[in-house]
Amino acid sequence: MAIRLGENNYGKQRIRLLKRSKRDGQYDIKELTLGIRLEGDFETAHTQGDNSKILPTDTMKNTVYALARRHSIESPEQFCLLLLEHFLSRNPQVSRAQIDASETLWTRLSAASGQFHPHTFTHSSEEKRTASVRGSRQEKTVSAGIEGLVVLNATNSAFEHFLRDEYTTLKEDRNRILATVIRAGWTYRNASLRFDETWNGVRQALLETFAAHDSESLQQTLYAMAEAILKRFQDIREISMSLPNKHYNLVDLAPLGLDNPGEIFLPTDEPHGLIEATLRND
Repeated sequence: MAIRLGENNYGKQRIRLLKRSKRDGQYDIKELTLGIRLEGDFETAHTQGDNSKILPTDTMKNTVYALARRHSIESPEQFCLLLLEHFLSRNPQVSRAQIDASETLWTRLSAASGQFHPHTFTHSSEEKRTASVRGSRQEKTVSAGIEGLVVLNATNSAFEHFLRDEYTTLKEDRNRILATVIRAGWTYRNASLRFDETWNGVRQALLETFAAHDSESLQQTLYAMAEAILKRFQDIREISMSLPNKHYNLVDLAPLGLDNPGEIFLPTDEPHGLIEATLRND
């Protein structure tokens, strides 16, 4: 029986970082959570306990902090590319690397005067901006995304004419509440883009399409949102979306002697539907 080592990688996860910088009397902050994975010639570490080709994961953590100190962080994608180049250029035993980042989105506080505060920030949701760079010395793939973007349409949403069997109890609805938490990830065609501008544009396009779409199902709405991104941003090759269907159930008020013409609902977190799909622009 021949036993051999298959695909393997190692690295450091959940590296937390907040960088504070000052420019023209105004502070800026970037808060990132990073993950690093290295692939390469590590077989003897597994089979013989030989660590001579193993860069300690603690060194990876220290590298993140050192490069953050020495360089500006313009975008998560840019910082991931910087880290990728660093590890590939200094470690010949590494054939491929992957750097992932999740950004906590802080918003500068607006003062009573309408001006933005120079050093105070807030964030009121769990929305995250994500980035991932994977590559070798010959090629790189840059991906970006968004997680935790909560949206709700109070009308213009229906779900009718669906398949029924003996266990179906769901009623058809022509005017339901449609709510979801957007998780989307997209892949760029190249690594030379204005990442901040593109990410903000994609986020806005997702929101505009969701708001304007007359939905017959969450599947149809997902397709419309992803299609809008691929048509508007030619530098994006593909986009994957994951949308939970957050249910709001009409409350039966008849036992209380009241009617309920689509006004009182019970929000439910689980169980919930989950709709996922990938669209590609070939």
